[in-house]
Amino acid sequence: MQLDRQGFLADPSSWNEELAERLADTIGIRLTEEHWEIVRFIRDYYRRYEYLPNARLFVKAIQKSLGADKGSSRYLHKLFPGGPLKQVCLVAGLPKPPGCL
Repeated sequence: MQLDRQGFLADPSSWNEELAERLADTIGIRLTEEHWEIVRFIRDYYRRYEYLPNARLFVKAIQKSLGADKGSSRYLHKLFPGGPLKQVCLVAGLPKPPGCL
């Protein structure tokens, strides 16, 4: 597993679910089905649109696709407390999203 300086997967094409578990471990997250739902969502979003949304659009896209309960900042921060968009992209093997420090 090759990571860049910020911990993101250097070769996104090498991603698989086992690797996602290892990436999640690096940030102290144990993946549950709720996490996987968001990880699969962002991977599908990236595959479909070939770019990553900013944090605000991320929450709105989840809300539209998965419902208001899951498309809320509170819910996403509970799953990914270190910054939902950044952490979900890291676990999903995607590039660092725009606007994330």
